[in-house]
Amino acid sequence: MKIWSDSFTEGGMIPPECAFAVIDPATHVRLSNNRNPHLAWDEVPAGTQSLVILCVDGDAPSDGTDVNKEGRSVPDSLKRADFYHWALVDIPPSLKSIDEGQFSDMVTPGGKSGPNVSFLVKNGTEHQLRQGINDYTGWFAADPTMAGEYFGYDGPCPPWNDERVHTYVFTIYALDIPQFPLEGNFTCAEARLALTGHILDEAQIFGVYSLNPEIAPTLST
Repeated sequence: MKIWSDSFTEGGMIPPECAFAVIDPATHVRLSNNRNPHLAWDEVPAGTQSLVILCVDGDAPSDGTDVNKEGRSVPDSLKRADFYHWALVDIPPSLKSIDEGQFSDMVTPGGKSGPNVSFLVKNGTEHQLRQGINDYTGWFAADPTMAGEYFGYDGPCPPWNDERVHTYVFTIYALDIPQFPLEGNFTCAEARLALTGHILDEAQIFGVYSLNPEIAPTLST
């Protein structure tokens, strides 16, 4: 399989429009447009009955002690963990792409609704897809203005004092089953585990992002 994006280049910077937050000189960060990136794919293998898209940041700090703290930094050497940004399942193999902003446009305090989401193609055909709960749900759990269940895509928002550039991997999976084997609400991490034994093929594209003003200007666009 092949996957590409018109929103960013392979290994390049995720555009600010597709991020959860951008740098603000006065307050460190402010909310951004939070648009899901354009993604397109090809060479889906014969026998594919459905597709899945996952987005994972593998550079999330494993310890939040120094995260976004004045006068401190998150060292590059700190052990890292996965932070899930998106799980989109039950994609019919007849679909070849998704548009930028089709599933997310601006930040929704408390999270977007789910898991069901409609996908309307240009010929007027409507497909019913599902989205998992991403890890902003846990991140904002103690914030009364932002707490809720965050379904679908929410873009990059790495710590503004992180010494490491974060890498965001978008993976598309071709599955041998027509419907994803999870019912009701499910997390993106649970979706990843449920793929086991059903993958016919997969393809990846990655972009990078930072909110650290000492690092961000060095990233390619």
